[in-house]
Amino acid sequence: MSKILLTGAAGGLGKELRKRLNNFRDTIRLSDISDLGQAQANEEIVYCDLSDFDSVLALLDGVDEIIHLGGVSIEDTFANILSANLIGTYNIYEAARQKGITRILFASTNHTIGFHDRETLLDASSELRPDSIYGVSKGYGELMARYYYDKFNIESACVRIGSSFEKPLDRRMMDTWLSFEDLTSLVKRIFEVDRLGYAIIYGVSNNRCVWWDNKKVSYLGWHPKDSSEIFADEPYIRDEVVDPNEARTQYQGGRFAAAGHFED
Repeated sequence: MSKILLTGAAGGLGKELRKRLNNFRDTIRLSDISDLGQAQANEEIVYCDLSDFDSVLALLDGVDEIIHLGGVSIEDTFANILSANLIGTYNIYEAARQKGITRILFASTNHTIGFHDRETLLDASSELRPDSIYGVSKGYGELMARYYYDKFNIESACVRIGSSFEKPLDRRMMDTWLSFEDLTSLVKRIFEVDRLGYAIIYGVSNNRCVWWDNKKVSYLGWHPKDSSEIFADEPYIRDEVVDPNEARTQYQGGRFAAAGHFED
């Protein structure tokens, strides 16, 4: 009997993966601090504050694999990000070590590299240039994953998610869009491949414009099939006015790169 844990199951992507991964393993254990409703077939619901280590240790009882989406997914105060993204991520990895869990998907973000110009094609070895405290926290998570792989052989896929929504919300997202179907196929592939190692993966669909190169993880055999081009003639995309000299257009992080410091 196989059991996979999905943290952050009440969030936007958590809800999508909950629907799409229901039969991927014998059981999917769903966790969050927000309401998850009633457990469906093949589901278990365990509420957990990821900043509490003992609770996380109990959460991982009987778990074989982890999809770690839990945490703050937007810019926020450092105190909130510290609790959810830094302490929570450490707790997941340390509890996994103690429980003998050896494969984790860590939901990172494109905002770890948001201060690169859009003209720069990035790959897994590109320099971290976070555009926000949120981006900094996800860079920390990538380093935590690297440490636990090198020292304890816990394999990790750090997925730098682009913009995963039903459809792109603006012109920038035409380049960073990750469809729900492509996200689901990536998640499945991460847990199906014989050997994962430590992988930095850009979570992006097969869009026309390319900022990110996944060739260094081609051994995974993941090939996104969807493209944002089907939305190119939508009026809200076609008619959006952009200034090429604004920070939100210059930098890959878009509005995150253009925004001031959250605490100001």
